[in-house]
Amino acid sequence: MARFSEGAGTDQRFDVNLSILFTELPLLERPAAAAAAGFTAVELWWPWIDTATPEQSELDALKKALEDAGTQLVGLNFYAGQLPGPDRGAVSVPGEESDRFRANIDIAADFAASVGCKALNALYGNRVEGVDPAVQDELALENLVLAARAADRVGAILLIETLNKPESPLYPLVSAPAAIEIVDKVNAATGLGNAKFLLDIYHLAMNGEDVSQVIAQYADKTGHVQIADMPGRGAPGTGELPLADLLGELKKAGYDGWVGLEYKAADAAASFEWLPAEDRAAR
Repeated sequence: MARFSEGAGTDQRFDVNLSILFTELPLLERPAAAAAAGFTAVELWWPWIDTATPEQSELDALKKALEDAGTQLVGLNFYAGQLPGPDRGAVSVPGEESDRFRANIDIAADFAASVGCKALNALYGNRVEGVDPAVQDELALENLVLAARAADRVGAILLIETLNKPESPLYPLVSAPAAIEIVDKVNAATGLGNAKFLLDIYHLAMNGEDVSQVIAQYADKTGHVQIADMPGRGAPGTGELPLADLLGELKKAGYDGWVGLEYKAADAAASFEWLPAEDRAAR
């Protein structure tokens, strides 16, 4: 595996996405595995894909696992349907999925507050056959306003994410401007200013966007960053993206937040060779 350029990680704050790495382990064992690899910060998709309203005992068990491992949760998705799987969120999906999302809002926000997590990601949801996109967009804005207010209540930001069209053909936010438009609408509706862009370099590259231009244009509206190499969605150095350079551009543009490692690896522990051990613990 090619190594990240010399010293590239020293000015970044990296976290491990435990919903895509260490998935060979049960959920409650993954924080300790990340810690054993030298990381002190982690993020998660909504861990209970079959329910938006898990038992308090399950929430308590995850909180204990994070604390016992000495890991800080820095990002958490709201309920997003079957993810991994066919779904890409519930925010804009009418009926039961929207109801589940609303039932989840305070549960996710309160859990985030209990572990000091300051970023909550709300995936927009796929277009639904037979439903007017304008109806979905109206519902999405209503739900995102509720989510932004709940996030604000616990001192967190609300993240809006661009995905990529080849892998998520029914997801409408497949460009940076599309996600930024939603960010701006939510902030205008709430007046809180806590909706931010989740800038995922892999998804942007898969969409053929000029990532450097996106960084230059939207770094000030970015609340979280995720990376994977392309093609393949593997670790840095397995593909063709100049990830070290792009992260350097983010830093120069004023972004000093978290960089989530959201890539695929058959052996997660071995996949971190690109990042020197001394650069893995959060500062």
